[in-house]
Amino acid sequence: MTIEVCAYSLESCINAQAGGAGRIELCGGLGEGGTTPSAGLIEVVRQHIDIDLFVMIRPRGGDFVYDVFEEEIMRKDIDLAKKLGANGVVLGILTSDGQVDVLRTKALVDYAKPMKVTFHRAFDLTPDPIKALKAVIETGAERILTSGQKPTAVEGIALLEQLAKEAGDSIEIMAGAGVNHDNAAQLAAAGVHALHLTAKAFRPGRQKYFPADISMAGGVPDEHSVMYSDLALVEAIVQVVS
Repeated sequence: MTIEVCAYSLESCINAQAGGAGRIELCGGLGEGGTTPSAGLIEVVRQHIDIDLFVMIRPRGGDFVYDVFEEEIMRKDIDLAKKLGANGVVLGILTSDGQVDVLRTKALVDYAKPMKVTFHRAFDLTPDPIKALKAVIETGAERILTSGQKPTAVEGIALLEQLAKEAGDSIEIMAGAGVNHDNAAQLAAAGVHALHLTAKAFRPGRQKYFPADISMAGGVPDEHSVMYSDLALVEAIVQVVS
């Protein structure tokens, strides 16, 4: 049972590795649900981390229907991830009616080689999960990150179990969204191959002065706190499934 930590900082990556995680999904754009991280972050993380590093390839927030210019950006970011030593990338393209865009996704999977590819939670926005499973297998991706098409993986556990059975040895199913040490055993029993979590905690930021009525984004975390992957939370889930 592989534990993958979704990380947005070097601190989180270091804690993930120290806590026993087997893989990192490195992202930027916390408020957008994860976008491509900066080249600087990828490079510094690779210098400090030995476990597998998968880089999010998502040029913007919003939907997963991309134009040709955005697809070219994704190719350039794949080039960069490969150059900076990533083991894999995380991506996915849908059509306007929510189907997996097999041709365009497969082209990116092939382009990323020899890096491996995870098809991300765009899967959860498809209308027919079994059809989508077969489509992702056709793209050549090695795993799917999914919550079982529910807000959290525990809520989607019935579909996760079905997907794991349908997938067999053809592709890995990784459960994500709301995963923690309290529900890890239940999710593992559903037959998924990996668990994906942020292990998030918050600490006060270093800055002490803030105007009362100004926020850069209005999201969480705001400028008053820093989100990070907590070492103890990573260790706790690793202990449950090991």
